[in-house]
Amino acid sequence: MNIMDFNVKKLAADAGTFLSRAVQFTEEKLGQAEKTELDAHLENLLSKAECTKIWTEKIMKQTEVLLQPNPNARIEEFVYEKLDRKAPSRINNPELLGQYMIDAGTEFGPGTAYGNALIKCGETQKRIGTADRELIQTSALNFLTPLRNFIEGDYKTIAKERKLLQNKRLDLDAAKTRLKKAKAAETRNSQLNSTRLEGDNIMVNFSYMLNFLHVKWLKIWAEEVTKSEQELRITQSEFDRQAEITRLLLEGISSTHAHHLRCLNDFVEAQMTYYAQCYQYMLDLQKQLGSFPSNYLSNNNQTSVAPVPSVLPNAIGSSAMASTSGLVITSPSNLSDLKECSGSRKARVLYDYDAANSTELSLLADEVITVFSVVGMDSDWLMGERGNQKGKVPITYLELLN
Repeated sequence: MNIMDFNVKKLAADAGTFLSRAVQFTEEKLGQAEKTELDAHLENLLSKAECTKIWTEKIMKQTEVLLQPNPNARIEEFVYEKLDRKAPSRINNPELLGQYMIDAGTEFGPGTAYGNALIKCGETQKRIGTADRELIQTSALNFLTPLRNFIEGDYKTIAKERKLLQNKRLDLDAAKTRLKKAKAAETRNSQLNSTRLEGDNIMVNFSYMLNFLHVKWLKIWAEEVTKSEQELRITQSEFDRQAEITRLLLEGISSTHAHHLRCLNDFVEAQMTYYAQCYQYMLDLQKQLGSFPSNYLSNNNQTSVAPVPSVLPNAIGSSAMASTSGLVITSPSNLSDLKECSGSRKARVLYDYDAANSTELSLLADEVITVFSVVGMDSDWLMGERGNQKGKVPITYLELLN
């Protein structure tokens, strides 16, 4: 029963406090009550904290969009994070593109120029995908996580203390209002006409009763003033204490900015590493593709032709080249000579070739091998021989030597 009484009394007291704050807040909005203003330094700190929170949220959200453009994937990651579970690993776009290229190159044949180029491009795209995954992980750990910790941790504490400060201010202003009203009532009562009335006994008795009630009211309002003054001192002390707590928390925003600056440097370094890796991967790929054919011999009457490699201007004679951006294309007559030659001939390898199976011969750029034709062999191939090694070689990878 005592516990029940205590809960009821506490509930009633909380309801009274809430009602008092609501009345004070409404009167302030209507201009019917005075409002205690915070000092300029504290107001500046509150503004700085609010500004930091707003821009931190915007930067964090846009960084998440940058690192993961797919909104569905972001929602899925958010759900797993709230469930405190690890999100399943998924293939990213560069890795998926790379896999498609590798599969296509394998289907077209690694021995063809186009198939080989697709495989090389696919491998590079997969390396870019791996670098992209590393960028996301590093950025999430070193940049996004500190920003999110500020929003969900430090700023929530600041917001809680700021709200408590607002309530303490409303309590203080409500106490000031009550004291002001009590003093005004006391003044009015003290100014009541207490002149003793003259006349018969009835009027004298009536005057006596008025004086008696007057004294009682003066005592009541005097007690009310004393109570209001005591309440004002308590609320003023609580307000000052809460203002100091809030100020100390807000002054930590400068340290937050310094920490976020270090995190920003980490993010920039992660991006720099990522783009440097991508640039190096593409540079290596460009060098590899520089040895691949850039044009193919085809016309409307042909259904299938062999790819033609591009080589440097000094690789073949001027009668067998067509210049394109500093590169040259082996002419059809040269290819025909390679295929129609009788006996064995020497040929220079234009660029590297990895054998697709045991019937083929792997080649290294600029090496010289012996080639000859075999009856019944596909028109895009010759038989190559290097020492004791022998196997098929693609005709477009060779330059016939005189």
